[in-house]
Formats: sequence, C-alpha cells, structure tokens
Amino acid sequence: MAKIKPFKGLRPPKELVEQVASRPYDVLNSEEARQEAQGNEKSLYHIIKPEIDFAPGTDEHSPEVYHKAVDNFNMFQQKGWLVQDNKEHYYIYAQTMNGHTQYGLVVGANVDDYMSGVIKKHELTRRDKEEDRMKHVRINNANVEPVFFAYPDNDELDAIIKRETSRAPEYDFIAPDGFGHHFWVIDDDKTIGRITEIFAHIPSLYIADGHHRTAAAALVGNEKAQQNPEHRGDEEYNYFLAVCFPASQLKIIDYNRVVKDLNGLTPQEFIEKLKEHFTVEEKGEQIYHPAKLHNFALYLEGKWYSLTAKEGTYDDNDPIGVLDVTISSNLILRDILGITDLRTDKRIDFVGGIRGLEELKRRVDSGEMKMALALYPVSMKQLMDIADTGNIMPPKTTWFEPKLRSGLIIHKLD
Repeated sequence: MAKIKPFKGLRPPKELVEQVASRPYDVLNSEEARQEAQGNEKSLYHIIKPEIDFAPGTDEHSPEVYHKAVDNFNMFQQKGWLVQDNKEHYYIYAQTMNGHTQYGLVVGANVDDYMSGVIKKHELTRRDKEEDRMKHVRINNANVEPVFFAYPDNDELDAIIKRETSRAPEYDFIAPDGFGHHFWVIDDDKTIGRITEIFAHIPSLYIADGHHRTAAAALVGNEKAQQNPEHRGDEEYNYFLAVCFPASQLKIIDYNRVVKDLNGLTPQEFIEKLKEHFTVEEKGEQIYHPAKLHNFALYLEGKWYSLTAKEGTYDDNDPIGVLDVTISSNLILRDILGITDLRTDKRIDFVGGIRGLEELKRRVDSGEMKMALALYPVSMKQLMDIADTGNIMPPKTTWFEPKLRSGLIIHKLD
C-alpha cells in the first residue's frame, strides 16, 4: 500500500512564479535553456541546468557545474525567490492543454515504496542518467524537480480535489508553450490526514513520466538511510517529490518513428514485404492517422498508407505482445529493415506525437529520412497492466504531455 506524507514546500512567491518556473531539465538542451533564461536571473534553469552560467560548450557534468547549482539554489532562497512553507501541506497541481485539465496531488512519495515495488515502473533506466540526477539531488539536498505518477481512480480523492479547487488558486498562469498551470495549497489538517489515510489503501502508484528522476530520488534517499546510524524511517529524506494524477485523467500521446533507409529494398519491395503481415491500403497525400489499436500509418515517397496487422501477428493476452510498438519493432523494423536495437541504432529516430504527423512528413520530404511510421497511442490501462505484471515497455513507447512545470514547488531532504 502507498505511503505518502505532506511536506513543507519550498516555492516562489506568487508574483515571481512565472519568472522562476521552467520546463523540465530533460526536454531541452543547454543552448535552448540558455536562450529561455536569457535576461531572467530568477529562472530555475540556473539551478537545474547551471551550465548556462558558464561559457557555451562547458561540460554539464563537470564538478563546478554541480557546485554552481548549489550556489544558485542557496542564492534563490537568500533573495526570497524561493520561500519555504512554515507547515506541512499537500498541494494540488493542475494542467490545462487543449481545453482538458488534469488535477494532480503533490505529495512526498516513499523511498521504500520504490525499493519494494509498490511504486511500479514500466521502463528501463540508464545508469549514467540516474547518476547525473543523483549528484544533483545529493549536492542540493533537495528534489528540485517533481516526478509524474498515476494512481488508480478514487472517488473520495476526486471529491477532495473538487472541493479544494473550488477556491481561487495560489498560482494560475499560462506558460510560453500555451499550457495552463494552476496550483493550490491544502491547508486543512483534517483533509491532509485523510489524504494520507486514503493513499494507505491504494495498492500501487505508477511512474508515468520521469523514471530516471524517480530512481535518482529514491536511491539518494536509500543512501542517506544507510549512512545514518540513527535512521528511524520518518526522516524527510525517506520521501521524494511526486505529483500523482488519477489514471483516467491522463492521456498518453503517440510516439512515432522515422527511418533513414529501406535496408536495400525498393519502395515497392518494401510494401510487398509488409503485405505478409499487414493489410496495406494506399491513402494518398492527405495525412492519415492510425484509427485504432494494431493500425499504423506509413509515409513513404509522398504517400500515406494504412497498415493493419493481420490476426495471429500479435497476442492480445500478453501485456507486451499486444503493444503496437512490439508489433512494429518485430515485424517491420527488425524483420524487414534490420533495426534490432532501438536505443542505439543511428538509422532510426523518434518523434513525440505532440509535434503532429506533419513533422513526420517534413522529415521524409526533406530527404533526411526515407520513411515514417505513426503508431496508435498506448492506453493507461496497457501501461498499468505492464507495470503490474513486472514487464518493461519497449523503448520510446509513451509520450506524456503536458510536462510538469519545474519550479512551482521543491522538496528539501532535511
């Protein structure tokens, strides 16, 4: 069962929130962060991407860059750009995209829950990426950026969130990307206690987005426990910053593929090979979107095609075998195009569905890529089934949007 706790959030005063808040560290490179923070000394990028305070080209993993993060973090607190709440709260963080608002509870998630599998993952993590974020958590002694969790829907939590969000929010703004961000502080002790009790009956939390950040936060917390001879289990470092959304409110966006060549085949030969396992229909020049599970859109030589996987090419009773990413990885990328490792093969690239299928068309029409493949998005049920059975999704399967804005709230580990 999930163990959570309220905490004393460190956050910007209302009038500074838009200047402090930033995109997450891993959705942009150093140069983009430098541009976004230009002329804004209060931008969180100075803490989460502190290489922007050095000459372009500085190694973001060098010791002086990590130390700069700490200097900047301390300065933000000294100058009052980040102020710690004087009591423990839960918080509500809502995001609006395309008229749809999703409401998440901001909580301290439990390190042992991650270690024991109560917090479930569906992706493999890379040790180098974990280590980078672990250094950041260790050196700042804080979870500066939240992780993004889902929980099975709960009527009582829905009612609490509805009641709490009926009053004016603490923060309410539209970020430069056009998404709305809204934030409330839950102050009532009885409500805070009840939220803790409800979560104690929720069997699992699911990592939606932020597997590396979750691993890093939990591993540092675990490290601190092992280093403390007086460890009791209720110290602040036993918890890390998470925003938990009801699963039904989350929408996974498609994650598509573009490939540089046809592995020596002509377009006609490639289409013929596809026909072994797919029903292929030419759709013309109008962009074609996959209509349902096991239906794909192919863009090749200026034309769109519908590919529907034939019966027997997938296993709807297997949480991995049912996935369209598995079908396309095995039957198209591996068997026809000879691409076996999606993580390392330089012939393939991945495009988040937020960019639209126009982006696939553009990359093929420009000559950079030979063909594009659009997939029907994974459902939250599929993701949870995979996590529940202890399976791991193939690489580049899920894309969540909107991303959590960083800098609305920070969790200190002491």
